[in-house]
Amino acid sequence: VYITNALSDFFFKYETPRQVLVRNRRVGVVCRLIQLGVLAYIIGWVFIYEKGYQSTDTAVSSVFTKMKGVGYTNVDGEERVWDMVDYVFPEQGDSSFVVMTNYIITKGQKMGKCPELTEPRYLCNSDSDCERGIIERTGHGHMTGKCVGNTTKTCEVVAWCPVEDDHTIPDPALLMSAENYTLFIKNSVTFPAYGVKRSNLVEGIDNQYIKSCVYDPTTSPLCPIFRLGDLVQLSGFNFATIAKGGAIGIVIDWTCNLDYDQSECKPVYTFHGLYGNPNETDMARASVGYNFRYAKHYMEDKQEKRTLLKVFGIRFDIIVRSVARKFDIIPTLTAIGSGVGIFGVVSLAILHILSGISKHTESQVAYSIS
Repeated sequence: VYITNALSDFFFKYETPRQVLVRNRRVGVVCRLIQLGVLAYIIGWVFIYEKGYQSTDTAVSSVFTKMKGVGYTNVDGEERVWDMVDYVFPEQGDSSFVVMTNYIITKGQKMGKCPELTEPRYLCNSDSDCERGIIERTGHGHMTGKCVGNTTKTCEVVAWCPVEDDHTIPDPALLMSAENYTLFIKNSVTFPAYGVKRSNLVEGIDNQYIKSCVYDPTTSPLCPIFRLGDLVQLSGFNFATIAKGGAIGIVIDWTCNLDYDQSECKPVYTFHGLYGNPNETDMARASVGYNFRYAKHYMEDKQEKRTLLKVFGIRFDIIVRSVARKFDIIPTLTAIGSGVGIFGVVSLAILHILSGISKHTESQVAYSIS
């Protein structure tokens, strides 16, 4: 019988919460203001700002780069022209690469025995000062155990000889002309959830336009060709400072609302200094700038030789950020459901508050009558 009554009550009876009518202007205004605030949150924040009626997807992207420009140097009467094969590392057109702006060159190195540099840590008076087999962490080779030299003696090493002397860094940078090089970026993105493919070569960018355009944030914000000097300036540096070495991030932002036509999905470029201090003046600080070494090997008179370059340059990192949004009934219903739930909870809380006020008012009236 108990089970039958419970089932009967469950299926054939319906309960509603008790409503309390309080004729109080102050309470009524507070109640409506709270409800209005909840409604503003649901409409303004959830739907308009957070786009709660849309689903999202991130892109799969690829980046190709191409440098153009020619540099010229004249060091000690030796003229040389540097093209993109000489000053870009690596040269395959990657999304992260270095453009050489300065260098220290050591030519004609070959494997053999030669004295170390005339620095205090390498100076010696006799062979006993040069322990055989020791390799200094900052040295250039393997010690032979001999102290060599005429006036200034240093330890002898097995190394690429003559050893590199990198104490004097050219200033100003030898390849200041690099600020006039240009960088061509090709970027394609695919939003797999929506089957949408886009390229930074958007509608209106054809071969004729590319031949003449250079990126400008105001007049040519979609041009995919960038002058290096402009990139440095837009990132907050000056070229003379960052030519000692640094890093710049090029961010390609694809934020697309696919409820509109796909042609409205266009990239936005921003530029950031990732390494280096644009106001740096103390060149004595530890590890100022950015550099690495690169060697070109060749054979001469049946002997292997190399030209060693200590390269100072600007590293460019191209970073793609993406988010695409499109109307979807599931997140829309979810957002509406959560909004109705919040509204119900707030309404229930207000009901409890008003019930408490009503009981308090009734007790005050009863006390005054007594």
